[in-house]
Amino acid sequence: MGLKSILAGVALFGSLANAASSFSPARPPSIPLAVKSPYLNSWLNVGSDGGNGGYLAGEWPKFWSQQVTGWAGFIRVDGKAYNWLGAPPGADLVDQTDFSYTSTRSTFVMNVGGKVEMNVTFLSPVTPSDLKRQSLVFSYLEVGVHSLDGASHDVQLYADVSSEWASGDLNAIIEWDYKTADGVAYHQFARQNQQEMSESNQLANWGTWFWSTKDVDNLSYQSGADTDVRGAFIDKGVLPNTEDTAYRAVQDNWPVFGFSNDLGSVGSATVSTLYTIGMTQDNAINLLGEGSGLTTYPALWKSYFGSDVEAMTFFYNDYDEVASLSTDLDNKVASDSLAAAGPNYLIVTSLSVRQTFGALQFTGTDPDPLVFLKEISSNSDIQTVDVIFPAIPLILYTNPSILDYMLKPLFLNQENGHYPKTNAIHDLGTFPVAKGYPDGTDEPMPLEECGNMIIMVLAYAQKTGDNAYLTQHYPILKQWAGYLVDEALIPADQISTDDFAGSLANQTNLGLKGIIGLRAMSEISERTGNTDDAKTYGDTAASYIEQWQGFGLNTAADPPHSTLSYGDADSHGLLYNLYANSLLGFGDFVPKSVYDMQSDFYPTVALAYGVPLDTRHTYTKTDWMLWCAAIANTETRDLIIRLVAGWIDSTPTNKPLTDLYEADTGDYPGGLQFTARPVAGGHFALLALP
Repeated sequence: MGLKSILAGVALFGSLANAASSFSPARPPSIPLAVKSPYLNSWLNVGSDGGNGGYLAGEWPKFWSQQVTGWAGFIRVDGKAYNWLGAPPGADLVDQTDFSYTSTRSTFVMNVGGKVEMNVTFLSPVTPSDLKRQSLVFSYLEVGVHSLDGASHDVQLYADVSSEWASGDLNAIIEWDYKTADGVAYHQFARQNQQEMSESNQLANWGTWFWSTKDVDNLSYQSGADTDVRGAFIDKGVLPNTEDTAYRAVQDNWPVFGFSNDLGSVGSATVSTLYTIGMTQDNAINLLGEGSGLTTYPALWKSYFGSDVEAMTFFYNDYDEVASLSTDLDNKVASDSLAAAGPNYLIVTSLSVRQTFGALQFTGTDPDPLVFLKEISSNSDIQTVDVIFPAIPLILYTNPSILDYMLKPLFLNQENGHYPKTNAIHDLGTFPVAKGYPDGTDEPMPLEECGNMIIMVLAYAQKTGDNAYLTQHYPILKQWAGYLVDEALIPADQISTDDFAGSLANQTNLGLKGIIGLRAMSEISERTGNTDDAKTYGDTAASYIEQWQGFGLNTAADPPHSTLSYGDADSHGLLYNLYANSLLGFGDFVPKSVYDMQSDFYPTVALAYGVPLDTRHTYTKTDWMLWCAAIANTETRDLIIRLVAGWIDSTPTNKPLTDLYEADTGDYPGGLQFTARPVAGGHFALLALP
């Protein structure tokens, strides 16, 4: 079944009132345009908190942190110019008639003066099993134009990017050049003062950007002030093939880099133009791992290409192949999501793929890759264990080996003696410098992270059969399991992954994670031939889970439910850590009655857009709701998914998909605007189950 056939079966949510455009399968809070890495991360704001409703023309694309990523497009039809991308002055807007998204694509359809139609597709490839392609921090923009009215029309197409992509410091000096190579014409631009391993306003202070198209006879180009370059196209439909040589600050007469294509007489046959935008960095991450100092890890693309220009031209010329691979992934996610839980589930899953992989930096070498995660928007930590943990369903679904590459930096740091505590570390510092915490001053989530690490390690081994991996890390896994033996049953006053909700003693859900972690350690021990340990951990876990039911379940309530904390009978919360019991195939280690109890309870406390995280607040989290939905009965599963899908289609939030919102209003909680976080990978919880 082709993707168009699949999407035809997806019920459309209502579009904005009086809007000309339809939105399929939903109208997201923010639309991914070029989303491939923590630094190539450009979106179109949609929701009413600050977006324009989902229209490509008339709104500047923005980096996840809300700096404008200047991206402008015009089209001239029979001498009249129209604006189809961004918000530059000087031309009427095209009339957008349709928007749709898949896991890797965002596609807009525009009516231009009733004369021609544009199909504008933003493709950010996701190729989890093809590291060569996944390592390239580039994205495609394809524009197809054909006649609408049966007549032929004289058409010129224009697109540019601004130097805003290259720096979060608008006073930084940018330098640029125009060249051609291997059939590709390109503008390259970069900060003049390269400051490796540092950021300004979340954007990298180092690296080279490329804005590229095909080197053809009908192409003209120009670099210069925004008003000059765009004005030249609006007035004449062609650029003068000149370069501005006055290198200057981003906001000093706003340098832009334009391309114009004379498409000639356009009839019913589609004329397509392909652009690419992306960046290269030679060195990507610093890590305190082996040895006493920081190790610099190269960007992974360096293993496959001899130069940045070679990487860029490969990407441009690879479009047909990688577009086919992307379609395969789009179709797989669509068919699997529809089969698992219907069209509402596809609304959620297909919006989550680019966002999750867009937080990952692929580094190292082909034989020894390391993948670093940026905790986008919440605090920019690198390799946050309790952010990797909720994201693992998508990783396990697409390529479990990536989980190994993500855990490797954590093991390198701790197994080389750079962390003084017996529990597992929370994170490795602030992206892009993973210097760890030799003094032990990481955010204290000891029970949380010990459970997370052991559960993730076993999940990887189960999916891959790599028991040697378990043997390699057995000493430190046993160390963390010792912490769980001491602390899991009666959790001390501490924070969990939901640190924004505050510290609390005797957390029912947190205790469950630690206990399942001990059950996981029993299987790890068995797989590695440590049979005595396997029995000890298994017996302890069995004892703890029996006691936990007495501590953490209010069976006298009507309806019965788990509590937020032991003894607080009226409290409740999402018991999302129960998901690990199912993910790891532990069956009735946690009795089915607990599953049934929670499935029956969640609908009784659901609000308009979801089930609250716990009784302390009315906000909720999408990742944890989808974890709960994955192990609930069909009715509760479908209810939760329907509420989340309905929220996506109608939320006033206007930034890249938040995982934290008020379940009653659908808006951001006060003071908390999580944005573009990779925990969206947790939405694949249902598809990751064995």
